[in-house]
Amino acid sequence: MTDPGILSQLAAYIARDILKQPDRSLHPDEPLISSGLVDSFHLVDLSLFIEDTFGVQIDDTELTADTFDTLAQLAAIIQERQ
Repeated sequence: MTDPGILSQLAAYIARDILKQPDRSLHPDEPLISSGLVDSFHLVDLSLFIEDTFGVQIDDTELTADTFDTLAQLAAIIQERQ
């Protein structure tokens, strides 16, 4: 089961700092990369946020739509590595 705290922290960061829409609501299964919401430049920022906030390492090869496209996928990676 996905930790709701991780999901809410990720959603808040993406809405506030990447999309510049702090009131936007993101759903756990909403595509981020494949939909164009998060571009390649922001992927690095998101990866750094995850590493700093949750203390897990994200490999550059993982920064793709296959593994990193939804909040649920991100949260699952974080939980696996904590």
